[in-house]
Amino acid sequence: MKWTVNFRIDGRELEAEHGMTVLEAALANDIYIPHLCFREGIEPFGGCRLCLVENDEGRLVTACETPVEDGANFVSESERINSIRRTVLSLLISEHSRDCLSCPSSGDCRLQEVSSYLNLTEDDLSRLRPDLPEAEPDESNPFFVRNHDKCILCGLCVRVCKATGAEAIDFAYRGHDTRISTFMDRAIIESSCVSCGECVEVCPVGALVSRREKPFTEVKTVCPYCGAGCGIYLGVRGDRVVSSRGDPDNPVNRGKLCVKGRFALNFVNSPERLKKPLIKVGDSFIEVEWEEALSKVAERLSEYRGDEFAAVASAKCTNEENYILQKFTRTVMLSGNIDHCARLCHAPSIRGLSMTLGSGAMTNSIAELEDSACILAVGTNPTETHPITAYSVIRAISSGAKLVVIDPRRTRISELADIHLQNRPGSDIPLIMAMCRFIIEEGLHDRVFVESRTEGFDEFRDAVMALDLEEVENLTGVEAEDIRRAAITYASNQPASIIYSMGITQHVDGTANVIALSNLALLTGNLGKPSAGINPLRGQNNVQGACDMGALPDLLPGYQGLDGSSRFSDRWGSPIPGPGMTLPEMFDAALEGRLRAMYIMGENPLISEPDAEKTRKALESLDFLVVQDIFLTETAELADVVLPACAWAEKDGTFTNTERRVQLLRKALDAPGEARTDWEILCMLAEKMGAEGFDYGSSSEIFSEIAALVPSYAGISYERLQDGGIQWPCTSDEHEGTQYLHSERFSTPTGRASFILPEYQERDVSEEYPYVLVTGRNLYQYHTRSMTGRVPELDSFSESEELLINPLDAADLGVEDGDTVLVKSERGSLEVRARVAGEVMEGVVFMTFHFAETPANLLTGGGRDPASGMPELKFTPVTIKPVG
Repeated sequence: MKWTVNFRIDGRELEAEHGMTVLEAALANDIYIPHLCFREGIEPFGGCRLCLVENDEGRLVTACETPVEDGANFVSESERINSIRRTVLSLLISEHSRDCLSCPSSGDCRLQEVSSYLNLTEDDLSRLRPDLPEAEPDESNPFFVRNHDKCILCGLCVRVCKATGAEAIDFAYRGHDTRISTFMDRAIIESSCVSCGECVEVCPVGALVSRREKPFTEVKTVCPYCGAGCGIYLGVRGDRVVSSRGDPDNPVNRGKLCVKGRFALNFVNSPERLKKPLIKVGDSFIEVEWEEALSKVAERLSEYRGDEFAAVASAKCTNEENYILQKFTRTVMLSGNIDHCARLCHAPSIRGLSMTLGSGAMTNSIAELEDSACILAVGTNPTETHPITAYSVIRAISSGAKLVVIDPRRTRISELADIHLQNRPGSDIPLIMAMCRFIIEEGLHDRVFVESRTEGFDEFRDAVMALDLEEVENLTGVEAEDIRRAAITYASNQPASIIYSMGITQHVDGTANVIALSNLALLTGNLGKPSAGINPLRGQNNVQGACDMGALPDLLPGYQGLDGSSRFSDRWGSPIPGPGMTLPEMFDAALEGRLRAMYIMGENPLISEPDAEKTRKALESLDFLVVQDIFLTETAELADVVLPACAWAEKDGTFTNTERRVQLLRKALDAPGEARTDWEILCMLAEKMGAEGFDYGSSSEIFSEIAALVPSYAGISYERLQDGGIQWPCTSDEHEGTQYLHSERFSTPTGRASFILPEYQERDVSEEYPYVLVTGRNLYQYHTRSMTGRVPELDSFSESEELLINPLDAADLGVEDGDTVLVKSERGSLEVRARVAGEVMEGVVFMTFHFAETPANLLTGGGRDPASGMPELKFTPVTIKPVG
């Protein structure tokens, strides 16, 4: 519990939270104390010595490092103090470049600000600055420039770089030669820098400067990339997005951003944006007016109502737009065939967590990770896929938390771990079950929690105690003693959080994997309390919201079953069709002639779906295909009609992030040409087809309908979201939202969670295909590159696909770094450049799925999870041969 202390600054009676420093308390009370090396949220350094204040004893202390105490008195202003400050400032200026007028930070420079406060004149500044030899600026990074001449050695960049886990820069040399440097003093592009721009953001002078233009206006909104849902201020100049900075008041990111969130939002400016509707004539598209395009779509879709029609919703579109698409599909097209990319990422999370806990969402919040005593990261690589979440993990580690990683790859997060279990792909269930056995054997399970809040434990206990540990070692490639150490670490450090991503879900036993992790959390009582839980990290910005909105073939909005659909049919004035097809089943049906028309909104399945050649044939076999998007993607090129949509920056709406936080999206600029919002397009089409109930005047009106039908959204409104995001469930106007789930009861009929025995599906390679291909993502690209592919600076870091291969395997095959290899599976083959890397284990290779030129999904697709329909993407047997 927080408490306050009373103290004085310059005779003023003040109140502050216990633990705050004098500087923090002063700034919170609108008292200015000069400073250069302090930044909220970064560990204080006391390096600039400008924040000196006088304490009760008359001693000078640094305000940024001195905690406030009850009854304390401080003096922040006196001739003695300011005289010392001027001396310190003069020394700083004497080492600083003198070209203020030409400096990009002029007018936004803290050194200028402090100089003005201390009454140093322009003559003083000129006199103090000798003609120093100029150092060449480091212009190697495409997003920012480093200028050593302007550096004041405040150390902010060093500390924030450490906090992100990159640790690319540090103090180097001594005395007069001291500078901020990379390892071996190389260019920043050659270091471990991840280009997040945090150093640029905190630099108080012009030593680190963004290459982006300065905006005329800024609009508060939400980042459109991963599921973290970072708050941003989007910078606009005319009709272009030019910058982005983190929202310091947003509880998700607290001002921090990754490279994409800070520097890669200008894809909306691309000249490749769709501006008018397109109709295919022969093999080419022609631009047409909206009336002609919508008339054609309405006429053709009218032929395929019912099971012959399917729609693909979008994890990139707003809640309101996904809600409208599923409503259109069910009431206008009379079809239950509605799905989206969650089928390829976290459908097993929805299914598995619903089975065990009654709710298929992240149980806790991202910020809570920082107070966890232990974090178990399974099948996740957050430093690349969810960087802001990784920052919270790193902060937890710096506070003493234990980190246990289970992952076949060696990643940046595994290098920070206390224990890394590098198991064979697809062997998570026996490993996790063995952890459960060791926890029970050691008496570390929470007996009170298990007895009072769960069911099915006895059967579960008997099964895990019968595990053959030698067989577990053979299946996983991990020694039993290492599994035991990981189990004890997780169970004995409370509270403990589990985070996982698609390394768990994208398997033929993905649902069973999720169940196994749920068992582990239940066994240790790590549910229903802060900084604990089981937390799937969602991949795209609104994949959680798209699921919430009922863009699923077997669930209505709010995860309400089709058997209780009367409230929807009454509101919508239409009967609700039965369960429809999942995304992979849609393509099966298209090939078989059972599915004849498809409407795809904001997705690119030709690149993202497994077995890409099969997907292409399925799309080509349709009688009629409509694609609604912001670019002419690879999928859109196959369409009969393409409808131009607004990008995220060009509309209002809401996104729901991975921690169930509903946040407001605000329009920042107009869309190019005649592009329209996705919901407006769908409503115009519905009315063109004679449907009623689609005459919405705004996105807020759509959200009001959602809140009326979805109990977990009932207390959320645009008006309330103006003050910040709200985590569902929020059941009334007075409800504040829910930080963590299951505090009193689970969302099951009995109120108890269930231990369930997960069914393991063993698979292996063959003599013909002896290597296992694992697919995933990298930091600098996103999904199928429809967005990041329009930010050319990102190609400096990731311009083409590569196959990561273990050095021992490379030696066996005669492959050297940079060689071209042929990779072949049962479904297809491709040529790709090899990169010899120790981060993958022997017998395993890795590719991303980002690049259309070398689509990894030509190779994948060897089975589906029977419980969720998830295709296998993390275990594809392949063969590899050098080319040439």
